[in-house]
Amino acid sequence: MITHNSSIKMSSSANTQKGQSGEQLAATYFEERGYEILHRNWRHRHFEIDIIAHKNNMLHIIEVKFRSTITYGFPEQSISRKKIKNLVDASEEFLFRNPEWKRIQFDILSINFVTGGSTEYFLIEDVYL
Repeated sequence: MITHNSSIKMSSSANTQKGQSGEQLAATYFEERGYEILHRNWRHRHFEIDIIAHKNNMLHIIEVKFRSTITYGFPEQSISRKKIKNLVDASEEFLFRNPEWKRIQFDILSINFVTGGSTEYFLIEDVYL
């Protein structure tokens, strides 16, 4: 488990701010592990992919889930069937536009901001959708 010390301030747009903070933590997490971030928040119509990265000739389609409390469960538990379908639909469009990618992997990065200032990461690799 990797931890970061950071403070995340909440405002009237707390969800947007948390999401942006979580995605920045995620980008840093992957960059520190040798991934090259190709896109953040890649969109097609109403579909979105949080992070598209690559490492060792593998394209990674990454869903980032961030929570500041586990009151309602761990972040990765909030991924719905609809979200998975939207992620697959978005990735199909991305691959249609970028046919050079032959190896693809879906990953989920769960980030939990723990009271006291540390952040816990849980990476689920090669998720079968």
